[in-house]
Amino acid sequence: MTLPRPRSIAEMSRIDENFVSDESYRRGLAYHPDPTDIFISPYSKCGTTWMQQIVHGLRTRGSMDFEEVSAVVPWLELAHDMEIDVAAAQVAIPKAFKSHLRWDEIPKGGKYIVVLRDPVDAMVSLFKFLEGWHFETGSIAIEDFATYFLTRPDSNNYWSHAASWWRQRDRNDVMLVAFEHMKRDLRPIVEAVADFMGLPPDTELRDLATRQASFEFMKARGPQFDDHLLRQYRDGPCGLPPGARATKVATGQVGSSKPLVSDEIRNAFKARWHATMTQEFGLESYERVLEVLDAGGAR
Repeated sequence: MTLPRPRSIAEMSRIDENFVSDESYRRGLAYHPDPTDIFISPYSKCGTTWMQQIVHGLRTRGSMDFEEVSAVVPWLELAHDMEIDVAAAQVAIPKAFKSHLRWDEIPKGGKYIVVLRDPVDAMVSLFKFLEGWHFETGSIAIEDFATYFLTRPDSNNYWSHAASWWRQRDRNDVMLVAFEHMKRDLRPIVEAVADFMGLPPDTELRDLATRQASFEFMKARGPQFDDHLLRQYRDGPCGLPPGARATKVATGQVGSSKPLVSDEIRNAFKARWHATMTQEFGLESYERVLEVLDAGGAR
């Protein structure tokens, strides 16, 4: 049954309970990886699609022969719901999957790339992405959405996700990178990803993958990165009306949340950060994460 698009956090939360079926989630977590499999598992709106494009470009020499990127780099937890068999051969080797799982949950045995991003920017990006899709445009204030983002359960919040991966930062099969560093200079990130994937030196391929992961290139091919296949399969079970449009290649900016977020919200995010990332790891702010990654303190 199709319902009106949600107009409150409570209504949106009820809709989202049906976003992933229990069977699809179970099948995704039961997958047994090959050692070469690549799992791209950032938190929502932290650079997942961007990294999917990099990995797929590197493994295919830049093939853009796909309707939407998640058709060739499937979402592990939602693959069954989208009629994709996670155990089936993919269009190229190594196999690659998108995920938003924490380290504690994700199938073990492959290789893992996690993109970290400033949590306030991630929250604003998620708000813009869901507005007009998971809730009616203009119906939820960003202040209320920020509270929702801050108080999501541990199984699905930014801080438990970030902490779970930061604990694994010294593992050889885990690579942590920053969204902000990708935006600053993409080529070194592409180089590092290619090395992590075990690809031989190939300047031409790495140049191509960098060019095809640029904001301009991906923006010009928006429908290949807009989750329309996901909406096709999951809007019905969620009771969402058809016709929503969403884009994952929005502004390409770092710090775009600044004019939208009050000092009160920022202070709440700082307190949440301190209670998790500072208490356990001594990371006094997200800026310290960037410094550690810049210094090579995590893969």
